Amino acid sequence: MGVVPSAHDALAELTQRQRDLVTDVYERNQRAHGDGFLALLLTGSCGRLVATEHSDLDLLVVLADDAAAGRRTTRTDEVDEIPVPWSELTTVEPYGTEGWFGRWAFAWTPVLIDLTRGQVPDLAAAQARVDLAEAEAIVFDHDRLDGWVNYAYRSLKSARDGRDLERRLDAVESLPWFLDVVFTLSGRVRPYNKYLAWELTHHPLPEWDGIDLLGLVRGTLDGDPDAVRRSFAHVRRLCASYDELAGHTRATDTISGWGPELAIFAPG
Repeated sequence: MGVVPSAHDALAELTQRQRDLVTDVYERNQRAHGDGFLALLLTGSCGRLVATEHSDLDLLVVLADDAAAGRRTTRTDEVDEIPVPWSELTTVEPYGTEGWFGRWAFAWTPVLIDLTRGQVPDLAAAQARVDLAEAEAIVFDHDRLDGWVNYAYRSLKSARDGRDLERRLDAVESLPWFLDVVFTLSGRVRPYNKYLAWELTHHPLPEWDGIDLLGLVRGTLDGDPDAVRRSFAHVRRLCASYDELAGHTRATDTISGWGPELAIFAPG
């Protein structure tokens, strides 16, 4: 099995049993599909070097479309074998579609085998990126930025009015919107919750210290008004940077549109 050199670190962290299972999946798909077997990627906890004794192998098997026809994901206690048709890998499904949720599975994922002369790593990376056009759709057309400001605003109003349960509920509700915004404005697909701390530690966002951001997430989970306000201040700066890159003022205008209501976001 000719492993891509960059994948050796990931393979080195596997047990001998797991390496044998990878070889078995590789050889079985090569026998079954011949030239229709195109690549093998290691995703999940093992692919990101955060496996525990409970972790199984999550293998993405890239196949030509005709070879993938009729294939379904198979799961055992040791291996999840997930077929990926070539057309699916080469198509970036937009936010809000069923395919969107699967895109982060390709983020920071070692390519074990690539029989496409180097195409697969770039295609996998593209799945986890958000370009400016897609960012516009996520942040504005899907209202993720305005929606986050709305929940954050409601949480702060409840804090002001002494409504403890309500401030916590709206703060927690704001987090998916918040994370969509900060990752989108940074050009990346938001990670699965399980890997949020891992990504921010190993691949921090360009304009935000990962430890600081995680602290604000934890504070927001507790309904801490200071965490909500600090998050707002940073997102406002992020919006200004994004607008400069995009050549417009849509993000800053979205926030400014709240007018006098923004006073509640001022530091206490």
